Amino acid sequence: MDSCCKSVRHSISPFDCILFDLDDTLYPSETGIGAAIKRNIDDFLVQKCGFAETQASSLRVELFKTYGSSLAGLRALGYDIDADDYHSFVHGRLPYDSIKPDPQLRSLLRSIKQRKIIFTNSDRNHARKALDRLGIADCFDQIICFETINPNLPKSTRPDGFPVVLKPSPEAMRIAIDVAKLDPRHTLFLDDSVRNIAAGKSFGLRTALVGKSGKTKEADYALETVNNLAQAIPEIWLGGCNRSSEERIDQMDSALPTEAVCA
Repeated sequence: MDSCCKSVRHSISPFDCILFDLDDTLYPSETGIGAAIKRNIDDFLVQKCGFAETQASSLRVELFKTYGSSLAGLRALGYDIDADDYHSFVHGRLPYDSIKPDPQLRSLLRSIKQRKIIFTNSDRNHARKALDRLGIADCFDQIICFETINPNLPKSTRPDGFPVVLKPSPEAMRIAIDVAKLDPRHTLFLDDSVRNIAAGKSFGLRTALVGKSGKTKEADYALETVNNLAQAIPEIWLGGCNRSSEERIDQMDSALPTEAVCA
């Protein structure tokens, strides 16, 4: 056995939990879901809030830049928008058929024995539909979503009573860490947003930027697609305390091309 394989067999993975963003991370932007969401938000601004069609797109962009989302911005500005109604309008008519089952991703996720958690700003219904379409809903231990990080919003009697909490806010990161009982030092956080990755980094999470081939100062790792995870971060599959080294190496072998393990 060569020295590369020996070192892998006697190493322990630095991660005991993998935290995954959903949209544009577990499925690519080419599905058109992101573009459809933007169109639906524009329609919401026109149909539900009375803005002119010529204003909608620029207003959506401004609300996102200033408040993190259109919903957060509208409520902060005093619009009495119910979050469930908003999500039903914006996500309820998305072309989910454009998200195709991904057996390669499913196999990769099932080879990871650490806890796997979804952390998304989207509502729970959207997360479940997207995960079901991908064929990976049963691969995750927990979903941290809009409802998780905004537990007090239904109690609000005024639009600005409880500000909407979303990544990359420190409050969203704190809630996720607390709810999932994460040890940031041993948690890997994957997201396609540099701002979200920077927020995770500030809380001590190890970070991986998805959709990029080069690392940034905010990211410990970078990978063009989540399906490249085994090549980009093979240490996920290193031996752990609860399983034998031989077992973990077998799992890594199934996820990595042979030449990538001990080249």
